[in-house]
Amino acid sequence: MIYEIALLPVHKERIEGFRDAFAKVAPLLCRAKGYLGHVLAQGIETPEHFNLIVRWQSLEDHTPGFEASEDHRLFMLGLEEYFCEEPTVYHIEGERF
Repeated sequence: MIYEIALLPVHKERIEGFRDAFAKVAPLLCRAKGYLGHVLAQGIETPEHFNLIVRWQSLEDHTPGFEASEDHRLFMLGLEEYFCEEPTVYHIEGERF
């Protein structure tokens, strides 16, 4: 199983709007091939930093799969105005938790 870890830096004054925007675009992620679940977690000490952790069946399901899709383009289009800098994304391999 592959975990995508996305570090999402959000403008402090746009945190509430970001949560609403994420809820609107989340179905685009959820219907992706190989998607197994996700959690969006907000930082405690730094509430403007969100972590999106997505479980994928394989790395290929995320990249190039979802990342190359129209759904991904729309997903990012719905969120990009909330970011104060470019998100960082990396992958890890591990057991299901």
